[in-house]
Amino acid sequence: MKITIDVDCTPLEARQFMGLPDVEPMQKAAMAEIERRMMVELERFSPETLFKAWLPIAGMNAEWFQDFLKRAAS
Repeated sequence: MKITIDVDCTPLEARQFMGLPDVEPMQKAAMAEIERRMMVELERFSPETLFKAWLPIAGMNAEWFQDFLKRAAS
């Protein structure tokens, strides 16, 4: 004999039925923190920020770089 039972419920309903805790608030807080950290790090890697950070190291300035690109294009 074979018996099959189909249960149609959402994950939240299944967790509640099994007596498991609701982790949605914790997941939302964790995702908000991850998003905040990603946005902070993305600002560091914008092209303008990288350009400003690299030029002083190499002793170049923006005009020199523009001239370099113009000469390379012609």
